Amino acid sequence: MSPGQILRLIRDGRCRTRRELIEYTGLSRSTISDRVDRLIAARYIRESGTGHSGGGRPPSVLEIDPAARLVLVADLGAEHATVALCDMWAEPIAEEHAEIDIGSGPERVLGWVCEVFHRLLDKAGRLPSEVCGVGIAVPGSVDHDSGRVLRSFLMPGWDDYPIADVLRGSFDVPVLVENDATAMALGEWWGSWRATRSLMLVKVSTAIGAGIVLDGRIYRGVENAAGSIGHVRIREDDERVCTCGSRGCVAALAGGRAIARDLSRPGREVTGSRGVVRLVQAGDPDAIAAVQEAGRTLGIVLATAVSLLNPGVLVLAGDMAETREHHLTGVREMIYRRSLPYTTRDLEIVNSSLGRRAGISGNALAVIEHVLAPGQVDRHLGSAAS
Repeated sequence: MSPGQILRLIRDGRCRTRRELIEYTGLSRSTISDRVDRLIAARYIRESGTGHSGGGRPPSVLEIDPAARLVLVADLGAEHATVALCDMWAEPIAEEHAEIDIGSGPERVLGWVCEVFHRLLDKAGRLPSEVCGVGIAVPGSVDHDSGRVLRSFLMPGWDDYPIADVLRGSFDVPVLVENDATAMALGEWWGSWRATRSLMLVKVSTAIGAGIVLDGRIYRGVENAAGSIGHVRIREDDERVCTCGSRGCVAALAGGRAIARDLSRPGREVTGSRGVVRLVQAGDPDAIAAVQEAGRTLGIVLATAVSLLNPGVLVLAGDMAETREHHLTGVREMIYRRSLPYTTRDLEIVNSSLGRRAGISGNALAVIEHVLAPGQVDRHLGSAAS
C-alpha cells in the first residue's frame, strides 16, 4: 500500500497505531514505519497521545495534523454568504458572515470573496502559501469537474462562468465548486449522521433545493441536476410564476421569497426569507400560519422523494429551519400522511444541527477529501522527494 492509502486508513479511523496498520495491511514493520515517517515528515499526520497496550510500551496514536494546512471556503446564498478559514479537521479558524446580492454578478461577488479570504488569513496570522484548497458553494447546478455554473435561476450572469479558473488566479491550489444544498448535506451527514446510509437535505431559503448523500457519497445525477426539487410543478392552475419561468412550482408556492410576497401588504413589505423568519420569531400569527402551510406544500413533494429514496434522515435547512417547529411540523404532517408507514418507520425528520455552518463544513470536507485522496498525497510526496 502507498503512503496515500495508509493515510486513508488513518483518516477513516480503521487504523490508529503502527501496530494496527501492520495487522490490517499485512505489511512489514519496516515498510509501515517508512510510510508513516514520510507522512509525518510531510505533516499529513502527527503522533498524539497513546493507545491501548496489551503489554509493554503504549503505542502512539496517529491522526491527521489539523494545523499543517488550511482550507478556504465560501457558502454563497442568494442574499447572504458565509466565508471561513478552516483547518484539516474542517473546523473554522476564522469566519465572516455578510448580506450579499448574488445577482450583482460573478466578478463583484468573487472579488469580495477573495478580499475576505485574505482578510481571514491576516486575522489568523497565516500565509496564503499554507492554503491547500478552496471550496465555493453556490445556489445552482454546477459542473463539479470544470468548476463552472451550469444553470441557476437565482444567479443571472453566472451561467458557464469559470469560477474555479478565476479563483486559481489568486490561489494556485485545487478549487472545488459545489451546489449549496449538496455541500450542506455532506456537512450534516459528516457532523451528525455518519451511521446513516442515506441522507437528504432540503434547503428552504429564497428558493428550494436539495442535496443527497448515498452510502457516504454525494449523489449529483447524470446532468449534475439531482436535488432540483424546487422546480417540481404541483399546481398546474396556479398563476404564481417561479424563477425558472414555469407556474405552480413548489418554490413559487413555498420558497422564502414566495412566503414573503404572500405576507406583504400595504404598509408592511416583507423582504425575502430573512424577513419571514424575523416575523415568525416575533410571534406574528400570519407569518407562523404561512410558514406552516408552506411546510405542508413542500411536504407533498417530499413524500414522493421519501418513498423513492427511502432515506434514513431528512434534514431541513436554510432560513426556514430557523423558524424551528413551525416549518418542520408542516413538512412532517404531509410526509406521514402521504407516505406508506414502512417507508417512514425509521425516518428521522429534523432541522439542521449546524445551521449556517453546514455549507462551510461540507465545503471544507469536500476539499479535504480531494487534497487527501491517496493519489494526490502520493504525487505530492513523490514531487517532494524529487
